[in-house]
Amino acid sequence: MSDTDFQPELAAFCLRVLGEDGEIAGLRRLTGGANMESWGFNYGAHALVLRRAPGSGERSEELARISMESEARLIALACEHDITAPPMLGILEPDDGLGQGYLMQRIGGETLPHKILGNPDFADAETALTGQCARELAKIHAIPLDTLPDDIPREDAATLLDGLGQRYRESGAKIPLFDYTLRWLADHLPEPAEPRLLHGDFRMGNLMIDSQGIAAILDWELVHIGDPAQDLAYICTPSWRFIRHDRPVGGFGDIDAFLDAYAEASGAAVDHPRFDFWLIYSTLWWGVCCLGMTQIWRSGADRTLERIVIGRRVSEVEVDLLLLFDPLLGDSAARRIDWHAPDRPKHDGETHAGELLEALIGWDSEDVIPDAKGRDLFQARVAKNAMGMLQREAELDPIFADRQAARLDALGLSDDELRGGLADGSLSLVDPALLDHLRLTALERLSIDQPKYPGLAAALEKWSRS
Repeated sequence: MSDTDFQPELAAFCLRVLGEDGEIAGLRRLTGGANMESWGFNYGAHALVLRRAPGSGERSEELARISMESEARLIALACEHDITAPPMLGILEPDDGLGQGYLMQRIGGETLPHKILGNPDFADAETALTGQCARELAKIHAIPLDTLPDDIPREDAATLLDGLGQRYRESGAKIPLFDYTLRWLADHLPEPAEPRLLHGDFRMGNLMIDSQGIAAILDWELVHIGDPAQDLAYICTPSWRFIRHDRPVGGFGDIDAFLDAYAEASGAAVDHPRFDFWLIYSTLWWGVCCLGMTQIWRSGADRTLERIVIGRRVSEVEVDLLLLFDPLLGDSAARRIDWHAPDRPKHDGETHAGELLEALIGWDSEDVIPDAKGRDLFQARVAKNAMGMLQREAELDPIFADRQAARLDALGLSDDELRGGLADGSLSLVDPALLDHLRLTALERLSIDQPKYPGLAAALEKWSRS
């Protein structure tokens, strides 16, 4: 099935679970969601959302830990425990002909962080979010484990780290900073914590926000049993700060205030070394997930444009990790680097790839985006982003490659020697020249992939002499 060809099956499903005759109206694919399809629609007087696996098939195991039936039952259980989750209405069965998924009540509000953060219409909500997030997480963590569906996995820090390293190696990527971070995490494993239910993906973008704050907690597919500090650190992952890199809790709050509010609501304090471990882990986890997006696209399991473009967000994670390591490096972190962004080269003679891409960007901006709506508008913007990456790569990558080769030559290292030394501990970020190289390389890669990423400006302000 594609587009909205499944309306008859959807109407029959709604009749089955709601027990009322009605017609499907306003069926539309909601924006976002690389691992799930979300469809908003009305059925009679009901405002509803259908969540199902992409293309009515299987969803990626990379970004889902439980079955969709268990996810639906868990959301219903959360509602019973006074957690702000959307009311669950029905679970798809094979005879419904719609694949795997469930139906829930549609809650009013906004999920897109760039429409919430800094918006005067959400000012009261933003002020309340730190405390609300802490209290909601405390309630999730308090759900008795013996009431959960049977397939909720238990995952301690050591097991998660081992799996993360394996996924990184299987991707075939060679990112020196990722090798270093895996070793650092192995050296700083926290003692096991009392296991609790974790949401696993609690962040802006997965929270429906109205004028008063949290209206619904969405996207429960990463739920698992583990260390509560993992949930607390996850929402502080730099990529989940969106347009507010300087406000570490979701782009709206302060970490100490957040942890204090959680301690008050849960009766359990979180020590900072444990929190720091999970913050660095979660940041690297997202980088490995980005690598996984590319692997999924290459496999043919999901050839959507959004999937492959997310794969290029790895460079965001490199800069974010270096910023997170700064407080741990002592005097070395205070060093400044000479950052010189090259001018775009001027072309003559035959048409350059960068010029072709510039023309495509102009066509997308002027002829496609103004008339696009809904999912098509989202995809057109993703396409523009992808073409911008390719244009900058075509024009700037040769310049950056020469710079990187010169720095490695000055260090007396090959790429493999650099990765190996960072992985086995014989090389360290406290080496000034090595730190300079990693910082500059991360800035170069990010200036190609996403020059508007807020972490780039934060890094330049902190590291650059100019």
